[in-house]
Parts: sequence; structure tokens; C-alpha cells
Amino acid sequence: MSGSAQHQHSSEQSQEIDQGVMETLRSRDHSVLAQQIDPLSCTHNDIVELLAQYLALSEQEDDEIFDAWFDELNQAQHTVLKVFEVYRGQFEHQE
Repeated sequence: MSGSAQHQHSSEQSQEIDQGVMETLRSRDHSVLAQQIDPLSCTHNDIVELLAQYLALSEQEDDEIFDAWFDELNQAQHTVLKVFEVYRGQFEHQE
């Protein structure tokens, strides 16, 4: 597979995942998001600590500190935060 074809395939795959997330949001079915989170090799404590840091740093006025911290996170941590924000958005906008 050529580099551009591989890039196109991965962006198509990403669009499918994003579409699945949007359908999940509309139906309030968390199974797609759970499939992204459940296989991660992190402990419950890792997740709680990450969310505590995220909330504390996001409430501070210094964006540079938050940005530096966020840039140092690995892919699994970014996934946890993305799913957390989706869940939080759902609970904040419940009808």
C-alpha cells in the first residue's frame, strides 16, 4: 500500500469511528466508546489520577501549563479524556 493510500485508508477508518461516535451520542449507547476504553492497559487509579489532573489544570487560567501537560500525554490518555468529554457532554445536555 502506498503512503498516500495508507493515509487515506486510516482517515477513512477515522471517519468511520467518528461516525460511530456520533451515532453513539444520538442513541446514548456507550458501547462504541467502551470498545475504545476497555482494552487500554491502565488501572482505575491511572484514570482517576488523569481526570483529577485534567480537571484541576483546565480550571487554571494558565493555558500554557495545561497545553504542556496535555502535549505530554500518550494516545491512551488522550482517548480516556476524549471519551470523558463525550460522556460529560451527554450528561450536561440531557433533556
